[in-house]
Amino acid sequence: MGRKIAIVTGANAGMGLHTAIGLAKAGLHVIMACRHEARGLEALEKVRAASGSDALELMLCDLGSLSSVRRFAEQFTARNEPLDVLVNNAGVVSLKRELTADGYESMIGINHLGHFLLTLLLLDRLKQAEHGRIVVVSSGAHKAGKISFDDPHLTKGFNVVRGYSQSKLANILFTRTLAKQLEGTSATVNCLHPGAVSTSFGVNRDSGFGKGVHKMLKPFFLTAEQGAETALYLALSPEVAEVSGEYYYRKKVQSLSGKAADDEAAQRLWAWSLQQTGLA
Repeated sequence: MGRKIAIVTGANAGMGLHTAIGLAKAGLHVIMACRHEARGLEALEKVRAASGSDALELMLCDLGSLSSVRRFAEQFTARNEPLDVLVNNAGVVSLKRELTADGYESMIGINHLGHFLLTLLLLDRLKQAEHGRIVVVSSGAHKAGKISFDDPHLTKGFNVVRGYSQSKLANILFTRTLAKQLEGTSATVNCLHPGAVSTSFGVNRDSGFGKGVHKMLKPFFLTAEQGAETALYLALSPEVAEVSGEYYYRKKVQSLSGKAADDEAAQRLWAWSLQQTGLA
């Protein structure tokens, strides 16, 4: 059909919403992959108003349900169209241990495994594009992370920092392994740290502790629009059309060390992720 198509997960709020706006302004047909229909439709109208584009649609996808991810991928694949951009943006921060529909710890389940499955199921469509781009939203929190291979769903000793940093480290290891597998194809994958962004991002900031901390720190946060800038750069800029497997912050490549550069851990995480998602 000649149009360029982008999918943004978690596009109903925060950085995902502003990423969708930026892609729509750039002339792409944007599919907003959201969990809630009502919130998604409301967000779609916001994107339409902000971008002036009608090349928008909502598709339901719950990253915390592997069956929902598969259903989404099947619906998109049935169109038989190339996919130019996939932005894996959706994410949660769980202050207490919560489980996905498949019984996975929510942060590794949504932030990593849901996107892992979605990406691999859409990979053929991305390879069909002239320059298929995968953008993975990670975080500088990965530096505190460790993949707990003996207890990845954190049944013992859970805390929010341990869970979130593990999931963000998984994003980077996934990016690096996938980049190697995409060598020789037209598709690329890169990840990024958006900065400290003021969004709702799965944490209750309406009352109690969350509200107080958020109010105190808000002057130091980037806006959601600022936080989306590097994701949009990786999705659209000709400067990075041939770049793959890198980690960006403020549109610049950042060096990786320690656990994020551990090839053995990356391969082990890949094998585990295939098993968890039923792709092994």
